[in-house]
Amino acid sequence: MRKLKITFMVGAIMAMAFTTTQAQDVDEIISTYLENIGGVDALKSLKGMKITAKVNQGGMEIPLDIYQMADGRQMTSISFQGMTIKQGVFDGETLWGTNFQTMKAEKSDSEATSNQKLDANDFPDALIDYKEKGYTAELLGKEDMDGSETFKVKLVKEPRMIDGVEVDDITYYYFDTEAFIPLAQESEINQGPQKGSIQQIKFSDYQEVDGLYFPFSMTQGIKDGMSQPIIIDAIELNPEVADADFAFPEE
Repeated sequence: MRKLKITFMVGAIMAMAFTTTQAQDVDEIISTYLENIGGVDALKSLKGMKITAKVNQGGMEIPLDIYQMADGRQMTSISFQGMTIKQGVFDGETLWGTNFQTMKAEKSDSEATSNQKLDANDFPDALIDYKEKGYTAELLGKEDMDGSETFKVKLVKEPRMIDGVEVDDITYYYFDTEAFIPLAQESEINQGPQKGSIQQIKFSDYQEVDGLYFPFSMTQGIKDGMSQPIIIDAIELNPEVADADFAFPEE
């Protein structure tokens, strides 16, 4: 794997692609980002991804296998104290996960399942063909992100139903103004005990996998609050998976 070279990206992009005025256009920012991470055609050809990662909980390192498939199927497999626990599993129709108290599989309600189906349009990136999906994107200006100058872009997707109320699905992207890659994403939490808080995900350590670039270090948490680092050990493109891996385990 080769580390993404910021100096190369700056030279190539600034010399060949943009004037200062053009670089301010939201479509130019998005198209340059997609080109920089491997190109739209290569991204569209993906059938799926397997992400091998780990998180630290209370000093304990917990391995994760995260599957995301082009047909909408997804799953997170957690290895914990000799057990394998599945969470956020979606087979295309049914969304389910493991109840940590009973250790039994439970189906999500119809509202959560319907919202999950909306996400099937967004693999591997919600910004690909965003206009054709009915999304809108707006450049809000520049903003500092941990000492780096970024373009702040607002993406509005189709509304979701939250507790029976239609809610806009909005994500804010922070693109590095030199490399045109996301350094962070933010969105408002719309339900649960942290409702109203801003969820923030930061990205770094972009590396190449079979011609495409992905962040190998992420930090997820509440903006200006607690956060959880996620270290990615490997990314496998187009993994072999079985339908049974995503199926709800009927008793």
